[in-house]
Amino acid sequence: MTFTEKFLDECKLMLTFINTKQIENVVNILEEVRNNNGRLFIIGSGGGAGHASHAVCDFRKLCDFEAYAPYDNISELTARVNDESWELSIVKWLITSNLNSKDCIFVISVGGGSIEKLVSMNLVNAIKYAKEINSKVVGIVSKDGGYTRKVGDAVILLPVINNENITPLTEGFQAVIWHLLVSHPKLQINKTTW
Repeated sequence: MTFTEKFLDECKLMLTFINTKQIENVVNILEEVRNNNGRLFIIGSGGGAGHASHAVCDFRKLCDFEAYAPYDNISELTARVNDESWELSIVKWLITSNLNSKDCIFVISVGGGSIEKLVSMNLVNAIKYAKEINSKVVGIVSKDGGYTRKVGDAVILLPVINNENITPLTEGFQAVIWHLLVSHPKLQINKTTW
């Protein structure tokens, strides 16, 4: 079997293990947030930051959300990292943005952050702050889901099919799932052109 065949077989297998109830739980929270005039802040690092930027576009354009990706402003990001630290970069951005209890943090991360391992502390600190002020927290994660899954209100946990391909499979399916969300009839208001 070639690498390509194996990788695509793993994709097929992932589809069979995705929990649709978890997806619907995220849909319901996002619908409630929008209905209450809450805002959506999509956060992630690396591939998750790239997803956040694209997802913000689609949530705004297709679902009429007031949505933001904190790392879209590279000047502010680098200033905050330089002056306040990477670990506090998102939470300080959220404080300046007046995150409140009507809003939602949407985490897109492979591991979901870990206090014990000191991994993705920028996400962990943002989630902690969101929970302190009663903002909703949703996410799409893998592995054991990390801190996001531990404290999130609704979290989609993508299965681990092959430890060697956790990141590419997770990040690929994160895009599939958030595209599902912006296409969901409970969320989508404006149709796509194509």
